[in-house]
Amino acid sequence: MANWQDPQTTGVNAATVGVPRAARDVGLRSYMLSVYNYMASGVLLTGIVAMLFAQSSLVNLIVNPATGQATPLFWVALFAPLAIVFILGFGINRISARTAQALFWVYAALIGVQFSSLFLVYTGTSIAQAFFATAAAFLGLSLYGYTTKRDLSAMGTFLIMGVVGILVALVLNMFLRSPGLDLAISAIGVLVFAGLTAYDAQKIKSIYFAVAGNGEAMAKSAVIGALNLYLDFINMFLFLLRLFGSRR
Repeated sequence: MANWQDPQTTGVNAATVGVPRAARDVGLRSYMLSVYNYMASGVLLTGIVAMLFAQSSLVNLIVNPATGQATPLFWVALFAPLAIVFILGFGINRISARTAQALFWVYAALIGVQFSSLFLVYTGTSIAQAFFATAAAFLGLSLYGYTTKRDLSAMGTFLIMGVVGILVALVLNMFLRSPGLDLAISAIGVLVFAGLTAYDAQKIKSIYFAVAGNGEAMAKSAVIGALNLYLDFINMFLFLLRLFGSRR
């Protein structure tokens, strides 16, 4: 998304040349911790906002209680995050790190507004089960991506194509309304975003060596990395919920 170079193709950043390995490892751990802190805080904010809306009359702001139809606020919460992703993805070099961080929090809150409607469709138990299953899978996959010596970069292109295919299939099934296709999309979606979790974890680790020593670039890339992992998490959660969730 952003214009960060991948050191798997560009080599080690000059800022890390001559730096003792122990110091580089400490810096990498600190950087990865900041990325995962942002990501986890975003997920937490999304959950808090979703529950606040779902368990109060605020949910009526996004779903009309009389008709069950989405209100204008729901559509704002649906499309505004797309604009934020576009800004962060393509305009990251033109905004400050603080602005990028603020946009990330706004994005997470807007997704929370969207997700409050899930409580109207699925039982609380199935939502909790899907969340904890996603959290367990995410931890394992991201740890694998961080520690593996295998280069996962070749897998990235294939996975991105898979995301595009899923989006096309979702649009197509809006007209076909095929339960079988919906099940297949959900299963493939879980696998694609599981793979992206490992891929993104490795990519974020690699990006550190490209931006190490540049405080502003490190802060911005940490936000972008957190956003990528956040998207992997919430999409894997949604597809798991579609697969196994119990409807009301």
